[in-house]
Amino acid sequence: MKIHFDPSVDMSGRVCLVTGATSGHGEGVALGLARMGAEVVLHGRSEARCRAVQDRIERATGRRADYVLCDLTRRDEIRRLAADWLRSRRPLHVLVNNAGLVSRFRQTTVDGTELTWAVNYQAQYLLTLLLLERLSSSCPARVVNVSSDMHRFYRIDFDDLDVSRRYDFMKAYGRSKLAIVYFTVELARRLSASRVTVNALDPGPVASRIADRESGLVARVASRLIASTFPTPERAAKTALALASSPLVERVTGGYFRFSRQRHPAVREGEAERLWNLTAATLGVDC
Repeated sequence: MKIHFDPSVDMSGRVCLVTGATSGHGEGVALGLARMGAEVVLHGRSEARCRAVQDRIERATGRRADYVLCDLTRRDEIRRLAADWLRSRRPLHVLVNNAGLVSRFRQTTVDGTELTWAVNYQAQYLLTLLLLERLSSSCPARVVNVSSDMHRFYRIDFDDLDVSRRYDFMKAYGRSKLAIVYFTVELARRLSASRVTVNALDPGPVASRIADRESGLVARVASRLIASTFPTPERAAKTALALASSPLVERVTGGYFRFSRQRHPAVREGEAERLWNLTAATLGVDC
């Protein structure tokens, strides 16, 4: 299946939350949604960066995006963000789980979880399930999860989810992206009778600031190379924008897409449900 991004689709009245929206792919998705008339809510950690993206979107579209602040390394912050949204009674029609990072060295969060696993996967799982009530009441609604084809090269080690043995940053990153695919498949299965769809994608290379958390010369060089040689965020965002808006995928769920084409993800029978159950027990949330 091939999907097409149609910028003429009218998203007026559709409320869209984009995580990791202060640079790169996330900013490109937020800008694209605003251009289609959506009510965009940016997520970021820095108020200054959120306001800068607000200004860029307003200059480009004449629309003023809102923003929410949340440190996705902290589960209490994620719970606070979700609780604030539910209290506001604001609808939620599209959730784009875009936020992600790469960490060259093993780090742990305040909750004791390896950083890459916590931000790339657990935060996405937790935020989505905490907002599921609002997504369900705003139907039709869509969840769009940003993964990567790197998921094909790694397997989940159920005895070492935190990559505590022989840490390697690409292994940690690839496993987290495989976990996102499993989350997508299992959540879609659980919501199959609803009007909430869930799909994952790999946007391909994108000029982003994914390495900005890292210090040192290697990280600075990598960040500059990524920004100067990879496709622009606006171009890379087309697959996510199609999944968020296209009538062609209104009833498509549990899919994985790359470069606007549906692909077969590298999943193993039984592992999606097993990972779901472990995560639900760890985070204390389920559906």
